[in-house]
Amino acid sequence: MVDLLGLKELRPGVKQDGTGANPVNWDEAKANPWPKLPDPLLLNNGKRVKTAKVWWTERRPELVEIFDREIVGRVPAHTPAVRWEVTGTEQGSVGGVATVTKHLVGHVDNSEDPAITVNIQADLILPADARGPVPVVTELTFDLAPGEPVPPPRPPRTGALAASAAAARPPDGPSPKQQTLAKGWGYVLLYPRSFQADNAAGLTRGIIGLCNHGQPRKLDDWGALRAWAWGASRVLDYLETDKAVDAKHVAIAGHSRFGKAALVTMAYDQRFAAAYVNSSGAGGADLARRRFGEQLENIAAGEYYWMGGNYIKYAGTLTPADMPVDMHELIALCAPRPVLIGGGTYKGGDGWADVGGTFMAEVAADPVYTLLGKKGVSDDKGLVTTLPPVETPLVAGELAFRQHPGGHNIQPNFATFLDWAGRYLAPPPPPKPTLPRPYY
Repeated sequence: MVDLLGLKELRPGVKQDGTGANPVNWDEAKANPWPKLPDPLLLNNGKRVKTAKVWWTERRPELVEIFDREIVGRVPAHTPAVRWEVTGTEQGSVGGVATVTKHLVGHVDNSEDPAITVNIQADLILPADARGPVPVVTELTFDLAPGEPVPPPRPPRTGALAASAAAARPPDGPSPKQQTLAKGWGYVLLYPRSFQADNAAGLTRGIIGLCNHGQPRKLDDWGALRAWAWGASRVLDYLETDKAVDAKHVAIAGHSRFGKAALVTMAYDQRFAAAYVNSSGAGGADLARRRFGEQLENIAAGEYYWMGGNYIKYAGTLTPADMPVDMHELIALCAPRPVLIGGGTYKGGDGWADVGGTFMAEVAADPVYTLLGKKGVSDDKGLVTTLPPVETPLVAGELAFRQHPGGHNIQPNFATFLDWAGRYLAPPPPPKPTLPRPYY
């Protein structure tokens, strides 16, 4: 990628442990060197978007094209078909709720390159006593897929890295899956690494490698985030065929790198009804023009395979300020559908994900939601533009936010998401029939 871009070197990423010549910045006073953000409602020709029609027919397609070309890469014009199979069904219980689990495998057609086999693995877990189609939350999970080898242990962490890892230990209490099933909804565990590896070597395998016939990517070809989002959309294809699922009310959820992928999924596939995006950081909901925690340069030098190849150039001769878009516009692509964005605190160990920067991105996406008749990140008094106190849920609008006091963990904000998402995912009960007034 560096050679294709004509670059000699990349700027180094920041050191999370605060050492070296380029330590991470934790000082909010130095965090916004480029405060002016691209305007999501300004067309490429300089004209302002004033109507919903112009947003849908002109500006939104412009933004999609820029994100395809410059940030996450574009999906090939023709991707292989997926044939879904229920490989097993079992009864059980989760947190005291009786369940039926369907083990799903999406067989990706590899007839054009039989040397590469790709299967999408997922588990659909439903309440056993459901009396009709239920809303579903689909999580891009870190859990290992059935048969997936355990990854090798990471090197031991020191300093701030160790503190962050300690803070990430799950707290006591029900998991997101348990909470969702207790609400009477279904839950999907989608195993993203089953169809696209979370490493650079996987770019010539998985769904990206299958579409490229095992060859290296071009500069605007898709990265793993876009591939994982593609897989989530294929799972929704299956859910639309399952009569036990209310496929009009399916949410996408993810944490950390899979929080990035959940946001990409929501932005590109308008069938998803809501999203939970947690601790997604750089390359996710955090502004690239921020200088706090993880940086664009860290991803460009390390996890570049998450993104399209052109993303790397903004860590070379160009800077994040040269990007024609920023991540608030990825959030805007989700409009008018509801999205809750959250994460932990710097002191709790989640500073690397810069949840404060993701809040700023939500605020900057508000004009698009307002244009489409929805509310941005708000409380009962209106739009909130200042980072609220920890554990203060902002849930009055279609863009919602909450920061929990702990570290890098999917769980603490999930109960808030479920309560808030109930407005959108659980259709109201039918009105009671009006009985004729009796005559006496």
